[in-house]
Amino acid sequence: MFDLLLKGGEVHDGTGAEGVIADVAVTDGRIAEIGALAPEGSAEVIDVSGLIVSPGFVDMHTHSDFTLIADGRAESQVHQGVTTEVIGQCGISCAPVCSHKDIRSVSPWYTDRAKHANWLGFGEYLDTLDATDLGVNVMAFVGHGTIHRAVLGDVLRAGDPDEVDQMARLVDIAMDEGAGGFSSGLEYFPGILAAPEHLVPMCEVAAKRGRLYATHVRNRDTHYDLGFAEAIATARQSGARLQISHIQPKFGAPDYAMNHTLEMIELARRHDVDIAFDVIPHDWNHTLMAAILPKWTQAGGIDEVMKRLTDPEARARIKANPQPMWLIVKAEKWDDIVLLNATQNKDIVGADFAEIGRMRNCHPYDAVLDILLEEGEDLMACMWSSKSFRDSDLDLCLQQPECAVISDTVAIANDGILQDHIGSLSGYGWAARFLQYYVRDRQILNLAQGLNKITGVPADRLGLKDRGKLRPGYAADICVFDEANIASNATARHPRRYASGIAHVLVNGKLSMRDGKRTPVNAGQVVREFAA
Repeated sequence: MFDLLLKGGEVHDGTGAEGVIADVAVTDGRIAEIGALAPEGSAEVIDVSGLIVSPGFVDMHTHSDFTLIADGRAESQVHQGVTTEVIGQCGISCAPVCSHKDIRSVSPWYTDRAKHANWLGFGEYLDTLDATDLGVNVMAFVGHGTIHRAVLGDVLRAGDPDEVDQMARLVDIAMDEGAGGFSSGLEYFPGILAAPEHLVPMCEVAAKRGRLYATHVRNRDTHYDLGFAEAIATARQSGARLQISHIQPKFGAPDYAMNHTLEMIELARRHDVDIAFDVIPHDWNHTLMAAILPKWTQAGGIDEVMKRLTDPEARARIKANPQPMWLIVKAEKWDDIVLLNATQNKDIVGADFAEIGRMRNCHPYDAVLDILLEEGEDLMACMWSSKSFRDSDLDLCLQQPECAVISDTVAIANDGILQDHIGSLSGYGWAARFLQYYVRDRQILNLAQGLNKITGVPADRLGLKDRGKLRPGYAADICVFDEANIASNATARHPRRYASGIAHVLVNGKLSMRDGKRTPVNAGQVVREFAA
């Protein structure tokens, strides 16, 4: 009768409702029935009594655009119960591009060791992704930064009205070809060049399609209110549904910034602006190291950046920047900033910059610029992390019903061609840490509420028609885990340890984790259909 029966677990449907003891039956990749079900006639029965049965986790903000092309297994995600990822965030996507050589320059965590077909348009990129054995389902946004580069290259301007119209047409085409939303990264080049008048025409395309506009806002520290107000104004003018990515304010913001931001959002909602947001479940903030460079240094592409990094006068100007992306750098709290990912400097990944400065016998800021120079063509894969978030801000956000929890990381593996890559300190354990630290240990939310933040809330916001909940007829994306023992095992020194406490994971009805071990099955799909 059934292909698989999960027997006797505590079933949470992803809506925030309390769990019930029940059986979950799977047939043809779909949830067939939920209730007290007879095992007779089932091809396979797995006893999950004493365990939690949940929808597979939906990570609505990742940067796995290229890592999934390189190694689609998504081991770091599957090992912690993630069954769906959303890529193309912060204005960064792998398509569209004008030439095959541009793939390298726009693709996050690019590695030339990956073997793949080339692409130009967004649909071709999704086809390439579809041809990969995927461990997770994938929904893809198209990024403003990539759209901008396709029209203007690396010039230091946002575009005149005709060029912005070209960008809007490219967004429209990408959505025709399967993009699930539009994103911007306004602290990164070239997003840093754009003002609302440049973004609104592209957001209007998203609004017309009923799809999200997700933004990494321009500022979350000293001028946090300007950054969030700009995002709200862009959504208000365009009519787009706004998703504020990783909303928590950074080091340098006043203590009241999170409360004030939520008040701004509530006022905008009263005037019919559709806004939601998400958070990273960690006090560490990670980003590209190159983002510390002022925008004038980033014009002209990597070769020009390299020249400026070798020029003593240019370096002095960089270090004197009065408003760097991270004020924690300006405050010289180098003990709280660690090197997270590097290609040419793998041996010092995990060290803080006070230590790196001592090792290199130089000022930590010079060590930063030297490392960027040494990374060369791999400069855009160089990452760092800083202790920039407050737990109190996270706690407040988590209590808001519209808040989702995200990783802001990449799907990788501690073996294979991505074994030296890292996406964030919590990349191998973000979901596990959320359920461990915020739900079980600190009880900021109960289990049903916590699971809702990583299942039903993101799925509904994204318009995923049949994922994110346990309901008959829905795709059988399921995570079975031990509530008492789920844990992240990643640390700054050892960031590539898989999470523990996950018993079974099903993706589209196929077991990708069984009895705590990864199977060879990769049953993920590219998602191109969305509810309006």
